[in-house]
Amino acid sequence: MTLRRISCLALGLALGLAAVLAGAQGAYPTRAIRLVVDTSPGGITDMLARLSAEGLGAALGRQVLVENKPGAAGNVAIEYVVRSPADGYTLLIGAGGNIVIKPFLERALPFDPLHDLVPVFCVAEAPHILVVPAALPVKDLGEFIALAKANPGKLYYGSAGAGSPPHLALEQFARLAGLQLVHVPYKGVGQALPDLIAGRLQVMSMSIGSARPYLNSGALKPLAAGSKRRLAGLPEVPTAAEAGLPGWEMSAWFGIFAPRDTSPEIVRRLNERLQAVLEDLTAKQRLFEIGAEPVGGSVAAFAERVRADYRLWGQVIKESGVKLE
Repeated sequence: MTLRRISCLALGLALGLAAVLAGAQGAYPTRAIRLVVDTSPGGITDMLARLSAEGLGAALGRQVLVENKPGAAGNVAIEYVVRSPADGYTLLIGAGGNIVIKPFLERALPFDPLHDLVPVFCVAEAPHILVVPAALPVKDLGEFIALAKANPGKLYYGSAGAGSPPHLALEQFARLAGLQLVHVPYKGVGQALPDLIAGRLQVMSMSIGSARPYLNSGALKPLAAGSKRRLAGLPEVPTAAEAGLPGWEMSAWFGIFAPRDTSPEIVRRLNERLQAVLEDLTAKQRLFEIGAEPVGGSVAAFAERVRADYRLWGQVIKESGVKLE
């Protein structure tokens, strides 16, 4: 066999292999995709999962199955996805707290969320708002801060437990404002609400979805939104920066992740399809109804948000000394 013939054969094999690989990559997905949820059915993460699965399935022409794997505050689902093949057929949707806060509170995790997962798409966020009982004699954030400074150690705030977003949000708020507030942990926001409405607690940080019924009834009043811009659902409520406390932000985001080493091309394709889903007006309305706002954006932008929140909450937890109960 001549050298020229060998070279031609080698070139042909290389081109053929490239075509096969390109075809295989371009064919994704060829079967159903599983979207694993880190909570039980019925909550906001589950609702976002079903909205995402419905739209993504239609965009890809393949079924996207929602699979709830609750347990261990999200650890069961995360570990399952981390140990799944990195082929784009098993994805995770979870709350940001389980990705960026958990490593600082649980030292024996069998995985590293930032290392073992690849950010794909930020579906939505549920910004927190600072709320007080209707009877508390303050009309804005400045007056509340003045009241708290005049009564150090005498104002109480509730949370869904040590290390929960409502807890960390008030820890950060108190530090930024120079306040001495007393933390009262509950087993959930729902259990804290009666005490807040009755005035036994003086302030809480809550998602807009949880707070909206009580704002509408007049039982609670909002002081500030923990977001970069005013909320579409509460446009009359100023951001914390507008109210005089720049730097206080608390927004629980919900994102989709893939196992480490998933092909960048698959990640990019999923991101693009999900972005199209999020731009649909019906999807935006459904998000608004459950107290969430669409986020979207590139893979790189989501990855940077994950890293930035990891640094932020790591610092808050270290400086405040927050520990799990």
